[in-house]
Amino acid sequence: MRRPIIIVTLLLAVSAVMAANREHIVGQKDKAFSAASLKVKVGDSVSFRNDDPFFHNIFSLSEVHSFDLGSFPKGQSRKATFNKEGRVEVECAIHPEMKMVIQVEK
Repeated sequence: MRRPIIIVTLLLAVSAVMAANREHIVGQKDKAFSAASLKVKVGDSVSFRNDDPFFHNIFSLSEVHSFDLGSFPKGQSRKATFNKEGRVEVECAIHPEMKMVIQVEK
């Protein structure tokens, strides 16, 4: 009788963790992000995928979360995880016209 309760409890715990930490994908094509803005939850990550035939360098100087993913070529992705609530402005160091906003919520 206890075994089904334990199994259900474990499944609920795993589901809660998986739901809390999602990975979002943002493409980069024709010197533009695939989304101008994105809402994510604290603990989520965003994978930036380069679909252009040239390098991109994704970074943010935002106080909420500053990062520099470095330069990477077509076919590669780089990921950032967001652990603090707030607005994160993201840009490409190589193509200054590439901008997006990530809103991190609880």
